Amino acid sequence: MKSTPTGRPHFFDPSGRPPRTWRRDEGAAIAESSEGPPPFLSVVVPAKDEAESLPQLVTEIVAALRPLCRRDEPAASRLRGFEILIIDDGSTDATPQVLRDLEADHPELRPIRLRANVGQSGATAVGFRAARGAWIATLDADLQNDPADLETLWRELPGYDAALGWRRLRRDKWSRRLVSRWANRVRNAVLGQSIRDTGCSVRIFRRDLALRLPLFHGVHRFLGPLLIREGAKVVQVPVNHRARPHGASHYNFRNRSFRVVVDLLGVSWLMRRPLRYEAFEAHVPEPAVAADEAFDRRRTGELAA
Repeated sequence: MKSTPTGRPHFFDPSGRPPRTWRRDEGAAIAESSEGPPPFLSVVVPAKDEAESLPQLVTEIVAALRPLCRRDEPAASRLRGFEILIIDDGSTDATPQVLRDLEADHPELRPIRLRANVGQSGATAVGFRAARGAWIATLDADLQNDPADLETLWRELPGYDAALGWRRLRRDKWSRRLVSRWANRVRNAVLGQSIRDTGCSVRIFRRDLALRLPLFHGVHRFLGPLLIREGAKVVQVPVNHRARPHGASHYNFRNRSFRVVVDLLGVSWLMRRPLRYEAFEAHVPEPAVAADEAFDRRRTGELAA
């Protein structure tokens, strides 16, 4: 990532045009119609002590998305460009230095370092608000998610507001697969939904929907259900799953089982309390404003424990 004379970073543009400076509202302003410019995609990856995984991760993301930026790509699936936001969640290993080294070779990379560890949900929320694209993709930094699946999800996305991956042939221990299968069934039963793999981090969705989601510690485990709560039309796509090549998972059954249950009850409460209304100005003969909004959304950047 390079900087403009003003010191502001710019994003990767495959057309070779001069760098553009970042406006915080740029992503929301990108046209979505077939007559407008191709969309811009922001890949948000929270990372905590993943120095060994990051070089391969960035290389694979670039390899998956650059072909979608070619001029000969069909209009329905062509990208104007993309950026990779690695949110360093207070890492204590060599992650900061690795990201600085990667910037030299990858102009599409935008590292963001948090001063202290805030957890995966907090880091993800930071990425949502820093993203410039009209669309956001997410995946984990540990290489168990296959970045090549981003292309698969993108090609399945036309006509939908979100594409949610579900992991086939999971490369986890049998005990973890069993717990995950049980958790998905319980979530769907409580929330009245049919998401095959709520815990899968491979997703692509509209940024404007992401910015409307309520924020709390643990929200990253409920992005699919909450997007549906916001009225998103979703498609579920099978994705690959790989063994973790470096380090160990930061999660286990003991450190998250109680939190997941509490979060599930909270999300269930939210799902049942949207405020729905229709409104129109008195001088307009027909309703001019229709909305399905929830007034219990948090302000931008606010995290509730």
